[in-house]
Amino acid sequence: MVIRWRKTVVSERRTAVDWATEIKHLLDNDYAESDKIILVCDQLNTHKLASLYVAFEPSIARRLVERLEIHHTPKHGSWLNMAENELSAMTRQCLDRRIPDRKTLEQETTAWYTQRNHSQKSVDWQFTTADARIRLKRLYPQIEN
Repeated sequence: MVIRWRKTVVSERRTAVDWATEIKHLLDNDYAESDKIILVCDQLNTHKLASLYVAFEPSIARRLVERLEIHHTPKHGSWLNMAENELSAMTRQCLDRRIPDRKTLEQETTAWYTQRNHSQKSVDWQFTTADARIRLKRLYPQIEN
């Protein structure tokens, strides 16, 4: 089952422990009934399974790792990344002005993702594999006959 679901969390930092704490909350609270979660992450150095072992005891980290499957987006393909599209939409629709304090930021981002989840917005890809091979030619191996 595919769920179009967004959530934002406002934090002071972006450390491995911060990321691992959010992943634990995702698995133990938001998707407690799911056997396996497939998570698409960017290439940020904290978005790794090893971060769970930094933050938690090995038995807890292992329990979380067994339920998590991570797919990293291409390093040079952020324009293909649905998460980047969502961040862009959030920036334009919610963060397009000065936010006075953390509480207001949390309220604004929560209101944004609640509305976005309710409307079940999705991405309508117009980009085909053939287009990708032309546009990303330098990333595909060259086969010589």
